[in-house]
Amino acid sequence: VQLQAFGGGLVQAGGSLRLSCAASGDTFRRYTIGWFRQTPREEREFVAGTKWSAGTTYYADSVKGRFTISRDSAKNTVYLQMNTLNPEDTAVYYCAADQNVIVSSRRSPRAYDYWGQGTEVTVSS
Repeated sequence: VQLQAFGGGLVQAGGSLRLSCAASGDTFRRYTIGWFRQTPREEREFVAGTKWSAGTTYYADSVKGRFTISRDSAKNTVYLQMNTLNPEDTAVYYCAADQNVIVSSRRSPRAYDYWGQGTEVTVSS
């Protein structure tokens, strides 16, 4: 599967953005999909994820209540709606997917073999 992430940009604190992760070459139906983010000083960290077949979603504590992961089967796309953004959310955001993610490792970037190219989100104060 090939992933393309897009939708990043510059937004003021308190604003919103919606990121998209579009898949090609395979259907998301058999995958667990995760959103991760990374800054130059930090390791890649988990943000949100979903197991497509089960419809389950899970979030990092830092974004719970502000970010929502959703999917569109017709478009084979996963979205990350980000509300109430703050400067600490500034990062490059990546989507990732894998068919063999187990629950205990679903928040680890090492559990995912397929990655999109990243889309940059900048939140100004």
